[in-house]
Amino acid sequence: MIIQRTGFSARAALLLGAIVPTVAAAPALAQDATTADASAGPVDSTDDVNGQIIVTGSRSRSATAITGVEIQNILPGVSPLRAIQTLPGVTYITADPWGNNEQNASLFIHGFNSAQLGYTLDSVPLGDQNYGNYNGLSVSRAVISENVGRVTVSTGAGELRVASTSNLGGAIETVTSDPRETVGLEVNQTIGSYDTSRTFVRFDSGEMGGGNSFYVSAVRQKARAWDFNGKQGGWQGNFKFVHDDSARRVTAYVAYSDKTEPNEDSTTIYRTPANAAQAYQPYTRPFLYPDFNAAIRYLNAAGAVPALENVNYRNFYSAAQRTDWLVYLKDEERLSDTATLSVQGYYHNNDGAGIVAGPITVASLPTLFALYFPGQNLKASTGGSGYAIRTTEYRIDRKGVLSELNLQLGNHAIAAGVWYENNSSAAYRRWYPLNVNTPDRYSPYARPAGPLFTQYGSEMRTEVLQLHLQDTWEVTPRFTLEAGVKTSLQDATGRFPVQPIAGSLPGAAGALPEGRIKTDNWFLPTIGAKWRFTDTEELYGNVQKNLRQYQAYGAGGSAAPWSTGSQAAFDFIKDNGEPETSWTYEIGLRSRHSWPGSFLSGFEAQVNAYHVDFSNRLLPITAAVGGIAGGSIAGGTPSLFNVGDVKTNGIDAAFTLRFGEHFTLYNATSYNSSKYQSDYSSTTGEATGTKIGGFTVVGGVVPTGGKQVPGSPQWLNKTVATLDIDPVQFQLFGDYIGKRYATYTNDASVPSIFLLNGRAAIQLSQWIGLANAELSVNVTNITDKKGWLSVVVGSATNTYNVYPIPPRQWFGTLKLRY
Repeated sequence: MIIQRTGFSARAALLLGAIVPTVAAAPALAQDATTADASAGPVDSTDDVNGQIIVTGSRSRSATAITGVEIQNILPGVSPLRAIQTLPGVTYITADPWGNNEQNASLFIHGFNSAQLGYTLDSVPLGDQNYGNYNGLSVSRAVISENVGRVTVSTGAGELRVASTSNLGGAIETVTSDPRETVGLEVNQTIGSYDTSRTFVRFDSGEMGGGNSFYVSAVRQKARAWDFNGKQGGWQGNFKFVHDDSARRVTAYVAYSDKTEPNEDSTTIYRTPANAAQAYQPYTRPFLYPDFNAAIRYLNAAGAVPALENVNYRNFYSAAQRTDWLVYLKDEERLSDTATLSVQGYYHNNDGAGIVAGPITVASLPTLFALYFPGQNLKASTGGSGYAIRTTEYRIDRKGVLSELNLQLGNHAIAAGVWYENNSSAAYRRWYPLNVNTPDRYSPYARPAGPLFTQYGSEMRTEVLQLHLQDTWEVTPRFTLEAGVKTSLQDATGRFPVQPIAGSLPGAAGALPEGRIKTDNWFLPTIGAKWRFTDTEELYGNVQKNLRQYQAYGAGGSAAPWSTGSQAAFDFIKDNGEPETSWTYEIGLRSRHSWPGSFLSGFEAQVNAYHVDFSNRLLPITAAVGGIAGGSIAGGTPSLFNVGDVKTNGIDAAFTLRFGEHFTLYNATSYNSSKYQSDYSSTTGEATGTKIGGFTVVGGVVPTGGKQVPGSPQWLNKTVATLDIDPVQFQLFGDYIGKRYATYTNDASVPSIFLLNGRAAIQLSQWIGLANAELSVNVTNITDKKGWLSVVVGSATNTYNVYPIPPRQWFGTLKLRY
């Protein structure tokens, strides 16, 4: 029996019930109607020229933005996170062209990984983007790509108001577009390589009177993976209502996402193989589904994989299943000409599962099954096929409120705000049989039923409180000072209603740890300034302290105290550990020039230098190697090491050149050096204060001191060239990613790569009489480059995991707006 995934929860229904009457009553609140695009207006700038990348702004910190138009030019339907890969200092790579697959995604900004950044959608927190869901959801599930107004990346220090417990290294703020002023229907259809089909439909009400408008949209996407027979796809829907008048702005938003992402397995690489199985390192590891007969033939009579493929074996299938509801209601009251107050409530529910159907004889699975089925034939006990299905079944139920008061007191703009969130999350590891006689009952697109056993189950309860206060003082019309402070408080409790049998979970000494950890920092200051010393140049600087709270996650594989392998390790962290913190120092120069009628008609640039002092850097070292995302199918708990400080120095330089009305050239070059300041002891779990050098572990001392943070390249370069000759537009997107180290001791690395993508489009409106009509073709990896795209770091030395570069692919899109 197959149980399909469930959808809407009772609490989501209650919140929707609260929103709908408010929306319905909004016309009664209407006074003199005005229209304002407060959601998707230009970011601190009016420089949204033809939807290009915005490299200048007016903040006292480094911030660049990409508009919704340019996001869709990269590839219609692309993830907002994939789109910011074009911005300076950002590395985002994943195995599918849209950037939707979360299992193999890799994001670094200035040496900070994805779990050390902050993410919001219309100010609503999206968690830390952990693949194992526990405190949020991906941006691509929170909003349909075509409904994105802009994405802003603060690459050094995020704004104080950003609602995040993880924004050590900056923030990514996504803003949804507002309803359009005129009534209309938009229909987009994309087809392309590997049976791609993406259909997007959006209806805008236009201005309905009284300052009221809304849109409703839906998307259906299907695409086959390039290297195996897995079909990425799902449904999404968005609804947004805006009431805007002279007294207030009320916004209601609802997002639904039901997505299934078949996952490909990474290839495990050994720099120095010890045997033939470790030396076997295939370019791809395609799963065998839906060919069940091939899956049976792949195993011998005892259920063992071919000896040569014992490390890089093939699974029957694997997938990530995610169903999300996200809703918010925001009221912005214009109390006077100098005072506004906003209050925003939100709710998020997630029901998800990560699924792997794999051989029962790999990794430590024989030990696992022997503990749960002592004295039994393991193949017969798991369905007779030689395969078993492992799931990690997630639940998130979180709600929160954000509020900010803004006062204009003479030359001082005061902002005071609060964010509170209550989150209940769970993760259960279960094992299911794969019956040899009923293979049609099993699929990566449905959740199995009737588990053999639950290996463990975690229940987490987390409360977060963040306060902020900031003063922006316009000392003179050309010189502004900013100063502020925020607090970050977290109260997290974790328990395991189901504990694993001792010895069944690699890295765990016995029972998984339970307990409560309260962490708080009442003083996280920031100070910044900007000086417009000419009409076209501006100097800015900023200093800020940030904090990353402990991950409140209980499913292993993360830098979470509850994911460590023993109560003693948890208690040690609770009593002696400190959350990761960083001091970020930035200084930069912005320049903007315009020479109408000249060959070079415009120039915009930003150069930003930064230094980061990163303290209490935590490294989770996995107990098992291989399999999904670098972790064995057997799972396991990490050892959590405090390797002390990391010092980062870097520079970003970005410019846009405009040659009349027809040609634009954007380029961004980045250099980043992020180095550990100490070795660490694998015995004590602490930094040693030494730098012994080399790659060999000596007396338990792991030589990380002086080594570059792995996974993060030192050099990046991004180029976007646009030729616009109405009604035709051509674009080339160049992306250089430098060498990346693949272990913590830097004894292994993956080489640099350069990828080239392109787009050609023609406007059809003048011929078919629609408000907007366009036909476009996008080509990814034009040169059909081969190599390693993503690298997964989990070991101190010798071994790591990689994903290959997808081959050249093409996609054609017809956009019609009535």
